[in-house]
Amino acid sequence: MNDHSFSKAEKEALYKAMAQRRDMRHFNSEPLDAKTLDKILYAAHLAPSVGLMQPWRFIRVKNSDLRKQLHAIVNEERMKTAEALGERKDEFCRLKVEGVLSCSDVLIAALPDKREKHIFGRRTLPEMDLASLSCAIQNMWLAARAEGIGMGWVSLFEPEALKKLFKMPKGSHPVAILCIGHVDEFYEKPMLEIEEWAKTTPLDEKVFEDYWEE
Repeated sequence: MNDHSFSKAEKEALYKAMAQRRDMRHFNSEPLDAKTLDKILYAAHLAPSVGLMQPWRFIRVKNSDLRKQLHAIVNEERMKTAEALGERKDEFCRLKVEGVLSCSDVLIAALPDKREKHIFGRRTLPEMDLASLSCAIQNMWLAARAEGIGMGWVSLFEPEALKKLFKMPKGSHPVAILCIGHVDEFYEKPMLEIEEWAKTTPLDEKVFEDYWEE
């Protein structure tokens, strides 16, 4: 331990949150305390961002009709994705891929307009605004798990449809539909692994030395 490290208990809690974070799809519809949601959003605002541009924007979907329209957009893309998967279509259709109607709160995570003004760190890598928003979402996931709250990232949607539905400005870009709420239990391991859709791979297959390995 060095002078800047956390205590053993604090480090164990941090790594526990990382290991037990899950992309949740099953919610029990129990209302979420407003203070807890505020904590989760505050965690997003603590995220690092390139050039301190803080590109995260969140739309809280409170109107029930809007939520139903959002669900219809997700379902339309779900069916198109199923068709695109070919021989895995039926297998995909059996998966639960969202919890828009059953979760307590729905947030649209988006990038703002006028991002071209932020050059610092983005001259050759303009996608770093997306990377920064992703860091914010990850913070939310870890905070939610620490609070015992489930969160799921839904990416099955047509961006232009969401922009129109939520009256987003030209140049903005929706990135994620975040479903947040109480769950009866957390998955023991990633749901797609439980459903045998995919398997996690060992870390040593992702780390190279000096040069890219085949």
